Amino acid sequence: MPESAITDEFLSSLFPPGRADEFFEALYGGAEAGAFDIGLRTAGFNKQNNTLIIEFVLTERPGHCMACNLTYGLPQVFQRHPIINLSGIIDEIDKKLKPDWSVEEWQIGSTQVLDPKVNTIPVFIKLKKNN
Repeated sequence: MPESAITDEFLSSLFPPGRADEFFEALYGGAEAGAFDIGLRTAGFNKQNNTLIIEFVLTERPGHCMACNLTYGLPQVFQRHPIINLSGIIDEIDKKLKPDWSVEEWQIGSTQVLDPKVNTIPVFIKLKKNN
């Protein structure tokens, strides 16, 4: 099953913890300007429509304010920013799932507020079973 192949450890290898600092360095000219850390984790598998769900997890950094940042605009930024490299992440997921499954299409969702210090951005990856 695809959900057993795509683990949090695998996703962490695709998006290591230091990537957030690289992102803020490129965005603001310094990693210290970043208000949150960025991680990537599994969020489930919908067997009815063969959709794997992963999510970026944005966690407020000490001394910063998550609510003061414009995290609602991040899905569009994450979708195309070369340091986030969402297309590359999807390609690696596709490679990991083969030969049994392959990525058919994907889309990034809207920012979700889990609590004042944690937001998530889901990515929905529609899979097809290879025969």
